[in-house]
Amino acid sequence: MSEESWINAALTGARPRAVGALLRYFRDLDTAEEAFQEACLRALKHWPVNGPPRDAAAWLIMVGRNAALDGARRMSRQEALPEEAVLSDLEDAEAPLAERLDGAQYRDDVLRLLFICCHPDLPATQQIALALRIVCGLGVRQIARAFVVGEAAMEQRITRAKARIAKADVPFEAPGAVERSERLAAVAAMAYLVFNEGYSVREPQLAGDADLCEEAIRLARLLLRLFPAEPEIMGLLGLMLLQHARAPARFNAAGEIVLLEEQDRTLWNRKLIGEGLALIDKAVRHQRPGPYQVQAAIAAEHSRSARAGETDWGSIAALYAALERMQPSPVITLNRAVAISKVLGPAEALALIEPLAERLGAYFPYHGARGHFLLQLGRKAEARAAFNQAICLANTPAEAALIRQHLDKLGEEAGIPG
Repeated sequence: MSEESWINAALTGARPRAVGALLRYFRDLDTAEEAFQEACLRALKHWPVNGPPRDAAAWLIMVGRNAALDGARRMSRQEALPEEAVLSDLEDAEAPLAERLDGAQYRDDVLRLLFICCHPDLPATQQIALALRIVCGLGVRQIARAFVVGEAAMEQRITRAKARIAKADVPFEAPGAVERSERLAAVAAMAYLVFNEGYSVREPQLAGDADLCEEAIRLARLLLRLFPAEPEIMGLLGLMLLQHARAPARFNAAGEIVLLEEQDRTLWNRKLIGEGLALIDKAVRHQRPGPYQVQAAIAAEHSRSARAGETDWGSIAALYAALERMQPSPVITLNRAVAISKVLGPAEALALIEPLAERLGAYFPYHGARGHFLLQLGRKAEARAAFNQAICLANTPAEAALIRQHLDKLGEEAGIPG
């Protein structure tokens, strides 16, 4: 590993712990972030010469805290801290600080940081942007590119999120057991929002240099380290890994979407699949099922099938029914209908989704699925109307192209030139 690589890895890995501790100390997001950035700059200067510290997070906390205090004292014209050479010589100070940063304090600091990022006063988009900036350390430019918005707009979004948190007077004491339990679901949901934001990028070129799926997986791994016995967090991470494992096969060489049943499964990442399946098996042994575990089990059914024709659609339909009971949602019903169509046929599936027309009228996949069921039933005129509606609601050219294939096929059968 190159010098630059190990330093970047160390800084990235230490960020949540260091920023969380600095936030506890200064009780201000901007100050904590600026202190961490200053510590990183000093690490880039000193680590290549002196080698890595025994505990990177402890080093960064100490240097960041001292740098911020130094700045505050200079601003107030008080006595400054010692010179840089003395301040950076932490040989003796680093060890006791690392000893004091025990597991409980580390967990509380990181949890507090995560809780703030998913504060209920923030809209989901601001939660995601703030988590990517504060916890993951992505730059505004990277986040803006991932969301396909301008840098100025993203900067404003993050600034507004910080302002809301400041006005909300968020407590900085260690979260109690009850609060941890209540807010864990919100933190997990925020991490999954990050993942879905990345996974829903329908065209590879829009993903840019910020892979939100990988950042979400890193957040889920962090949560699992904080709650190693929580089956829903195991399910969340397992779900992300199994879905992300299919990334290499989701688009063809022309950038067109490849449906799950048509994907080249030899391109799937078997290492991620193996880890995801192991997590699900471990979660199931706790006998405390939850929505993430059920969704992960659905993804596992696909992952275990070497070929699309071997998929156990009956089990998938049953799992969607269980998920529907846990979290009633028209989107879940739509997904269950797709599985039902494989088991009982398109007529049963169509009957299941027809009552959803009003609630999913603006949802692209609803019209695409309905058109597919109608096409299977030979109701071609109705299928054409459904596909046309889907194209009107498509979010990207790739989605529209996917539906266009069905319309072209209908046109060929009717002798209509494309």
